[in-house]
Amino acid sequence: MIHKSVDQAKKSSSCSQQSCPSQKPQNDAAKQQVEMEAMIKSNLAQIKNKIFVLSGKGGVGKSSVSANLATSLAKKGYKTGLMDVDVHGPSIAQMFGMKDLLDIDPDTKLLLPKQINENLKVVTVQALMQDKDQAIIWRGPAKTGIIKQFVGSVCWGELDYLVIDAPPGTGDEPLTVIQTIPDAKGIIVTTPQEVALADIRKSISFCKTVKMETLGVLENMAGYTCPHCNQFIDLFKSGGGEKTAKAQGLNFLGSIPFDTRVVASGDDGVPLMTYEADGPFKQAFTKVVDNILKQIEG
Repeated sequence: MIHKSVDQAKKSSSCSQQSCPSQKPQNDAAKQQVEMEAMIKSNLAQIKNKIFVLSGKGGVGKSSVSANLATSLAKKGYKTGLMDVDVHGPSIAQMFGMKDLLDIDPDTKLLLPKQINENLKVVTVQALMQDKDQAIIWRGPAKTGIIKQFVGSVCWGELDYLVIDAPPGTGDEPLTVIQTIPDAKGIIVTTPQEVALADIRKSISFCKTVKMETLGVLENMAGYTCPHCNQFIDLFKSGGGEKTAKAQGLNFLGSIPFDTRVVASGDDGVPLMTYEADGPFKQAFTKVVDNILKQIEG
């Protein structure tokens, strides 16, 4: 009786694995996961350098830094991609004047990034939404899935640089980026005041915990020159970013002054570094870009 029961169990097990309908969805999901991992690996192999722009605090200008960094790299002749993974508050589409939905390649069925110019491609979740004002109410697994699709299901092609703009904090999105793109190098954006720096120290701790190489700290909105009297004003204090970088043993990439034209250019859909004439903002941002390239390219 025992042997008969074992044989019946084996037959039952064989049946459940081969013909039971409940097994098919699990098999399909496993197959899709394997295919996605292969696509991610294939795409990443074509991208030389990945720069992850992050911050523990919102409102520090992280997206404007990402947009102007990608624009600067493209102007220097580097094939550049910009990936906006800020699911709940995407702003890259507005900064580049992206109004249409992204297309799909008819042959590969991959998502085609928006071609901004000869050297710059952009992907953002905003360009997948029919209603631009619709709130995206997703839990962790859905956000994880879209980030992986942005890496594996997008026809990036060969790139010198992929700039990744993350939402503030140290939650699902930054963690998924690190797990999906393990060789990404981080840039931590802050403003000079202590309220922001307290959150930035958490970002630094995050980078150390997940063992991500950090290129350095960038201090944004460091000061403002009054257009009427030319007096320099510390809107959010100054020097906090550099002090924090030194205290944490990180490189200080530079300070970017506050410039109202960054706001205007973002609203107009053209990042300021696209056309900026020589001035305080361009000089400061160019220095930051040069510091980043010096570290990456030796």
